[in-house]
Amino acid sequence: MNKTRWIALGIAVVLLVVSIGFRFMSSLFSTDVEALFDMPDQPFQEKVVEEGTGKKIAIVELDGVIQDTSTASVLNSGGYNHDRFLKKLEHVGEDRSVSGVVLRVNSPGGGVVESDEIHDKIVEIREEHNKPVYVSMGNTAASGGYYVSAPANKIVAHSATLTGSIGVIMQSYNFTELADKLGIDMNTIKSGEFKDIMSSTRKMTDEERDILQTMIDDMYADFVQVIVDGRDMSESKVRELGDGRVYTGQQAADNGLVDGLGTLEDTTAMMKKDFEWPNAQVVKYQGGYAWESFLGGQVKSMFNNEDQNLMAIQDLLQQTDGPRAMYLYSK
Repeated sequence: MNKTRWIALGIAVVLLVVSIGFRFMSSLFSTDVEALFDMPDQPFQEKVVEEGTGKKIAIVELDGVIQDTSTASVLNSGGYNHDRFLKKLEHVGEDRSVSGVVLRVNSPGGGVVESDEIHDKIVEIREEHNKPVYVSMGNTAASGGYYVSAPANKIVAHSATLTGSIGVIMQSYNFTELADKLGIDMNTIKSGEFKDIMSSTRKMTDEERDILQTMIDDMYADFVQVIVDGRDMSESKVRELGDGRVYTGQQAADNGLVDGLGTLEDTTAMMKKDFEWPNAQVVKYQGGYAWESFLGGQVKSMFNNEDQNLMAIQDLLQQTDGPRAMYLYSK
């Protein structure tokens, strides 16, 4: 790297240390530190989108891959945070001033467990708190993005939205031939026959493939049932549509996967009309503390796209070193 990049990297390290320091101090002296940096109890800021009186419609944005990241970096400080997102849903469910929720989904999906946790929160908002939930789909609302949308009262997509991709995927690499060419010998000591299932250092056996396929089939059945329950569709119809392919918003509407086409503004207008709330106030919950997003943005501006891609890949590698089942649409 040249001198400029070294300087930028040094600044990034300093900002990361400062960020960690703030988090540590906040955990020790939550009241004083939060007051000092103007950090509210809830991990979001409320922004008024449309002025109104009486009823309140809350827009909650789901943006990015649905994954429970165990590590945080300065670069992703403004990105998807699973724990924080679940808290947003809890808040809009419990907040008596909120009458309805519009979930703005722009996600290719993600983890099976994380997607299911969001799904359950949406069901809770509808059934326990008796509040309508509408979904507005952005560029992509596929696989897990559709899974979390299925229990909504109404789903609205843009005509060019990519959605569907109903299914489960699990992948791993096999480096056996490459290791042989490089003269690398892998030694594995295991307690049981299937302890190293999906190992990247040997070919998968037929029995192992059957075991994993059974797991995937069970998870796929859960996905299908979520749509059957949420969309009131027959299982045979869902399985016919759910072969893994993606649909445009128009195709999804033609097949009954969404209720209509429109923008985010159209979706909030539909909720106002459907529930006769013509003067409802519309607010948007913005994720992250303002100072975290600011630091992340400043650091990103110091690096070119190549540097950012390398750091993003490093973050992904730190999250897990093993294969996992995903409700994920991948290109």
